[in-house]
Amino acid sequence: MLLSWLLFCLFLRFTKLGDGRNVWFNIRWWISRLDICFATRHWLDDQKVVTKRKTELGGAFSIASWILFIGLFAALLYQIISKRSIEVHNVRATNGPELASFVNDMEFNITTVSSMSCANLRNLGDLVAGNPGFIDQRVVSLLTLANHSCYNSSMGPTIVLKCKNCKLIYDHMFISWQFVDLPNNPATAVGFEFKLTSMDIAKKHVSFVSGTLKNGSAFDDSPVTFRGKQSNILKFNLFPRVYHNLHNLKLIQPLFHEFLPGSVSRDTNELQASLESSTDGLVNTTLYINFLSDYVVEIDRENIFGPVSFLADLGGLYCISIGIFFYLLIQCEYRIKKLRNEDSIMRRIRNRRKAQEHWDKLRKYVMYTYGCPTMDDTYNSTKNETDCGGFMLHSVRGTGSSHKRRLKSRKDSINLYKKPSLPANKSVSCKPLGSTNDSKLHSENMAKQQNIGSCKDSPQSHPQESSIIDDNFIPPPPSLEMKGGSEMDMSDIQKNLKNLYEYNVMLRNKLLAAQSLLHSSSSRHSSSVNSSSVKTKET
Repeated sequence: MLLSWLLFCLFLRFTKLGDGRNVWFNIRWWISRLDICFATRHWLDDQKVVTKRKTELGGAFSIASWILFIGLFAALLYQIISKRSIEVHNVRATNGPELASFVNDMEFNITTVSSMSCANLRNLGDLVAGNPGFIDQRVVSLLTLANHSCYNSSMGPTIVLKCKNCKLIYDHMFISWQFVDLPNNPATAVGFEFKLTSMDIAKKHVSFVSGTLKNGSAFDDSPVTFRGKQSNILKFNLFPRVYHNLHNLKLIQPLFHEFLPGSVSRDTNELQASLESSTDGLVNTTLYINFLSDYVVEIDRENIFGPVSFLADLGGLYCISIGIFFYLLIQCEYRIKKLRNEDSIMRRIRNRRKAQEHWDKLRKYVMYTYGCPTMDDTYNSTKNETDCGGFMLHSVRGTGSSHKRRLKSRKDSINLYKKPSLPANKSVSCKPLGSTNDSKLHSENMAKQQNIGSCKDSPQSHPQESSIIDDNFIPPPPSLEMKGGSEMDMSDIQKNLKNLYEYNVMLRNKLLAAQSLLHSSSSRHSSSVNSSSVKTKET
């Protein structure tokens, strides 16, 4: 998943941002908004204030670090669940009453791997307790400990010793038996198989040990044949165990300790000599059982994961996840300078798109509210750019339908590019500013001047209207002659500057005239107010 995310972010790097309206820009923008781990750790020049910056590279590495952290956290949880506790063994001294409480069903199976059968079996029935040759040696019947039997298996004769509700009262026990020669069936063996089982009284828990013995520990891996007077000794240890984690279960654990081989034949000549000797015609086997009654093993399970260790492991995994991708971020921004300021590039594109969208909303609002038919979507083209030039728009509030208010606003709009005529001939129009060329503007100016001249020659009954028209009329700006780059010379530029200068001088004179008219009207108004106040006092 981590590799898929990094490959996806690498693929997005090869896509174009465009004007910020395509789907790739939006995906890359939202990836940069996910920069939650490295927003204040990006590249900075010397002596610069640390600010929060969200870049596309930081967003990709932030999500990658969280993916890695979640994966490591899942592995930690699996380890806690599967290995949250360990088995602890404690050895302590025991006593007689405690040993008497260990009551188990035990079974011993010893198989002599050979071609013999149970007919070759002899001298099975005695149990030697204690240390042989010492004063504590005792010879008792095997039936006092367990029942014995023999059966033929595919591997050879098997000796079975079963002890039900067995109470072990001896520390050292020796059980011996022999296999002798029979006509056409010599006593030979190539190995031994064993399985010792211990089961609690409820028959719910079993402890056992099993294995195969082919030769002695002092020999190499070459096969041998067991035959002769010396006994083959199989040593086993019995450990009393108390399982506290299993409701104080008491179970005897059998363990294999050692195998001491007896008389063996390593090659064919030795085996042939042993078969011809009458004194070597037997296989002696001894089972040595050592009951370790001095100590008891207590088994319990302890939790190895506590809250402190869990939080420590969790914090370590988080630091590793952040540290790896923080190192990669530093290396990328250090080696690739283009990645240092990619956040400003994306913000600039997005801000430009947002400003364009807001301007489109404003244009549509103006078109719907005031019904200007010339404000269309071709504002980007300088040749086709249109505007409702020179008229004031007033929003009408009050009762009535919006359609009536729009009609009223249309009727009240006055085109300033045309001289206002008499009240009887007043016209209302809304013309685009860029829809007329220079020749049309010049013809309109000439027509306006002729109209003004005709108004001056009209009867004296309208001198005030003509003066108002002359004072209020402001001609449009002069047209600039623009030619190709190679055709434009200094004389054309000087001509255009001269026209602009003369137009500015005319506008200044108009402004001064309007200002003097305003001052004179205000002074006349103040003098009339003073004269009226004096008359009222006289009366």
